[in-house]
Amino acid sequence: MDPHPTDLVGRALARIVAATPTADVVDIGGGSGTRAVPLALAGCRVLVVDASTDALASLARRADEAGVSDRITALQADADQLGAVLPSASADLVLYHHVVQDVDDPQRSLAAAAAVLRVGGHLSVLVPGRLSAVLGEALGGRYASALAMLAAGPGDDRRYDVPSLRALMERAGVVVESVRGVGVIAALSGSRGRPGDEPDLAELEERLGGHPVLGQIAGDLHGVGLSPAR
Repeated sequence: MDPHPTDLVGRALARIVAATPTADVVDIGGGSGTRAVPLALAGCRVLVVDASTDALASLARRADEAGVSDRITALQADADQLGAVLPSASADLVLYHHVVQDVDDPQRSLAAAAAVLRVGGHLSVLVPGRLSAVLGEALGGRYASALAMLAAGPGDDRRYDVPSLRALMERAGVVVESVRGVGVIAALSGSRGRPGDEPDLAELEERLGGHPVLGQIAGDLHGVGLSPAR
């Protein structure tokens, strides 16, 4: 995998699969293959689970164009049905990115995703950051909305802070290795940097995302967990 310098999640996934380049990966809600195709190009076998037929059609086209159709399988299913459609202990890496907003019960759905992991496998979870949303409303002059978001408990509106994401993952049955912010600068300013500035922006976002305070205000939070011996 060779992700863009500012793609911090892609860089984290590249580090995970570097040790197991032929890993079995399940990408839940993987849509059109933004993550699946690079993983397949790296040598992984990827199963993409998505409820959208349009997204899976786009995935098929993208996989064909990249020459990795033989390493990508599509499964049309809802993320609330994972326990019924996926065999347990069958994957080395499970991606659960921006799925919490679309399921009836994030805790149950994430636990079903974690059950798909083999011992020692990794769970990658990406969720919207709660404090970033509060600041966005406040900076936009929507103070009542910011107050309402702040009053809501973490996770109540499917947005999380670092402690609540850790708790969600731990209840799903994984050992949390890390929770980092993704997109602190992007969330505050909408800036993606100027051409040529990507390495500096990537390093800054990497450091901010790992900061114990500033990482909390990132647009997204990325958690990585390890499946323990059962």
